[in-house]
Amino acid sequence: MKNFTFRVFVVALSFINFSCNNSNSTVEQRENYAQENYNKMETNITMRDGVNLFTTIYSPKNKSETYPILLQRTPYSVRPYGENKFRENIGPNNYLMKEGYIIVYQDVRGRWMSEGTYDNMRAYIPNKKDSTDIDESSDTYDTIDWLVKNVENNNGNVGTWGISYPGFYSTYSTIDAHPALKAASPQACIGDFFFDDFHHNGAYLLSYFRITPLFGTPKNTPTDTAWYKMDAVKAKDQYQFFLDAGPLSNLNKYYQNEKLDNPNVQLNDKTNDFFWEELKEHPNYDKVWQSKGLIQHLKNIKPHVATMVVGGEFDAEDLYGALETYKTIEKYNPNNYNTLVFGPWSHGQWARTNVKNSVGNYYFGDSISLKFQEQIETKFFNHFLKGKGDKNSGLPEAYVYDSGKKEWKTYDTWPPKNRKKQQFYLSNNQKLTTSKEKEIGIKFISNIKKPVPYSEDIKMVYTPRKYMTDDQRFAARRNDVLVYETDILNEDIALVGDILAKLQVATTGTDADWIVKVIDVFPADAKEQEGMQGHLKMSNYHLMVRSEVMRGKFRNSFTNPEPFIPNKKTAVNFTLQDVNHTFKKGHKLQIQVQSTWFPLIDLNPQTFVPNIFKAKKEDFKTQTHTIFTSSKIEFSVLN
Repeated sequence: MKNFTFRVFVVALSFINFSCNNSNSTVEQRENYAQENYNKMETNITMRDGVNLFTTIYSPKNKSETYPILLQRTPYSVRPYGENKFRENIGPNNYLMKEGYIIVYQDVRGRWMSEGTYDNMRAYIPNKKDSTDIDESSDTYDTIDWLVKNVENNNGNVGTWGISYPGFYSTYSTIDAHPALKAASPQACIGDFFFDDFHHNGAYLLSYFRITPLFGTPKNTPTDTAWYKMDAVKAKDQYQFFLDAGPLSNLNKYYQNEKLDNPNVQLNDKTNDFFWEELKEHPNYDKVWQSKGLIQHLKNIKPHVATMVVGGEFDAEDLYGALETYKTIEKYNPNNYNTLVFGPWSHGQWARTNVKNSVGNYYFGDSISLKFQEQIETKFFNHFLKGKGDKNSGLPEAYVYDSGKKEWKTYDTWPPKNRKKQQFYLSNNQKLTTSKEKEIGIKFISNIKKPVPYSEDIKMVYTPRKYMTDDQRFAARRNDVLVYETDILNEDIALVGDILAKLQVATTGTDADWIVKVIDVFPADAKEQEGMQGHLKMSNYHLMVRSEVMRGKFRNSFTNPEPFIPNKKTAVNFTLQDVNHTFKKGHKLQIQVQSTWFPLIDLNPQTFVPNIFKAKKEDFKTQTHTIFTSSKIEFSVLN
């Protein structure tokens, strides 16, 4: 067996990026404002079952007033450890840091310096019987209870926040919430691991493979040093590396480490990574994934907790989680204060301080994140933790960026009520039409040895992000990508809300993936912009507005997959996540359909197998797929 090494900080920060230590330098500050104006204390807070969770508390040195508490719980470490070592910036942003808050960070159960056993997306226990029934809700409750009773100069009000996985813990804090919890801001929050991050509609995101040990390497003792080990992939070309690797079962070797922190929890199977084992032993949406999902438990949020859900329109990781968290709270808790901020950002980008806001090659504007931090996020927490705390916060119900017009819009509801459904058919001769034409089938060959790449870039990544706005011309020019587009638009079309793909398909095989991409095609005379990769031009730029995959065998049930009958016309329906995008006059609306998206997602063998993680080389077959012209894409269009 091989013992693989890695760079801890590079990997962790690559994945969480903004979760642990935001750098908001726009607010003028001295060399280390936090160290000059805050005291730092480290302590262990004992949970109801006796497990100690390591907690860092930054308290303002000025003791002449009381302060609210802002709490972030994280699996990514509360670093730096040591009461004489300070973060450069603390809290959600520097405006809040300078406002004066008690800022608290906590290593969650089983991670870093905290005791206990870590459980990836720990399942919620609705009816706890005794002190041994613990979950992230109970740990948050016990933490808040200790903080308000033991931290000096607190005003009794607590807020939680977090991005990505810490966003998941912020959502969790609202369930069976402590009475002192007055505000929570789940941001890019994971909602369900079968639809966020590692899966999309049953397809495994192979591009996340290298980050798996961050979550799946076991430990049994508190540590301030990373215990997990990453793969030693030396390749520079992820497309070729994964293509050469073959079936997913060939990747097991990267998790066969010689030595574990805790030999007692070492698995008896082929690998030592419990998250990789979980992924490959549970390919369907079974009780394991269902129990870990948090969305279904947001139906009874206490009205004393105000929520502000934040997400990025081009978040490649947790787009589903943020939108479904907001919508579920809104649906089942109509009397609660619950708002949505949905901006032109990649994963957690709103916590950055860059003046120019771009996602990949595409530029959206200046100071978008900075204005969010100062005018929205800070206003939210100040109102509910320092102010009146009523529903008159001065913020809109939904603050959503129009990524086509490049401007913010406010709405009384999201999606807005003044919308209508409009259907576009995937017609013959690459036409996208509003009326159905005579049905024919359009065929293409899906060559398993030459899958469609998701990006032109030649590199290795831990979690892909920039592809969400990538120019899709490279894909449109392939024979295994079907293209449908409107004529040049004579007027603007504003898409608001979700998108429904209603495909009529057939395949010579017994399984297939179906990928739909919504593209904004720019005119030939589009104005150039700075900061793009050198080979690109805005002339005819194919901006990917939204995209999604459906693993065909899950078309009727994510729990009980079923094969296709070869050559039989079959309905495949799935949802693409919300957009707020105006296709401007002079542009074209384009749809691309394909069956591979590599190595963003793993290769479908295109023959039905019960578990793709255990598929053999001989299971993978090139097949011919058909898209019928009765297929359509249903948009919500603003009236």
